[in-house]
Amino acid sequence: MTSDGRETREIRTDGPVIRVGALRKSFGAQVVLDGIDLEVRRGEMLTILGRSGTGKSVLLKLIIGLQKPDAGSIEIGGQGIAALPLDRLNEIRKKLGFLFQQAALYDSLTVEENVAFPLRRHTALPDSERRARARELLSHVGMERDLEKLPADISGGMKKRVGLARALALDPEVVLLDEPTAGLDPITAAEIIQLIQELRKAHEMSAVVVTHDLRSAEALADRVVLLNEGHIVVEGTFDEVKDSDDPFVAAFVKPTFTREHD
Repeated sequence: MTSDGRETREIRTDGPVIRVGALRKSFGAQVVLDGIDLEVRRGEMLTILGRSGTGKSVLLKLIIGLQKPDAGSIEIGGQGIAALPLDRLNEIRKKLGFLFQQAALYDSLTVEENVAFPLRRHTALPDSERRARARELLSHVGMERDLEKLPADISGGMKKRVGLARALALDPEVVLLDEPTAGLDPITAAEIIQLIQELRKAHEMSAVVVTHDLRSAEALADRVVLLNEGHIVVEGTFDEVKDSDDPFVAAFVKPTFTREHD
């Protein structure tokens, strides 16, 4: 445990920070993920691209244990999580930060209280230190002047900023970001992308970003995975994916960049 009462990280290994093997998930007759093999390397930002409804967010929820796979394995720092009892799974979850697509802030809590919530629930920090930590994180995302506001009183972009601060509250090793720029205007989206880049550098964290926004992927990704019909179609750097000859990749990626560069 650190001097401020937060638990030390226990999932560091020499291997990938996340490893997914032969992962399958269906909802009724609909096959969403069909044998996904995936690794997230330590320190990298992996972006998962795909059409809406193609299973990107489901994959994140499986990784964090909010849903159970039908088959396959999920390892966090070498620890398999699929069959863990809830108490042990919750210990692993403390090492992961999660930004939900709609930020998922608690409506009845202030901005400061939302960020402090994981600290109140999972650490022994006294209230004064929880507040100081929450305010420090909110200053990192440019929300230090909005501590007492409720979620209903702030914009969508501001909610994303608060969600990012909350995702970092327990000093996670990996942050999972579900559509961080969805629903934002281009200027605000660019600000969120820049903020993610700055936070990643400051916290030396690994990240998995789910998005269908090619501009976000190009700006953020060390490596890109493109999903379609439950399978990984292609993976590599953004330029490698963009230059793929696969028909689906061409349909997904190239029209956007052709229009932009005409």
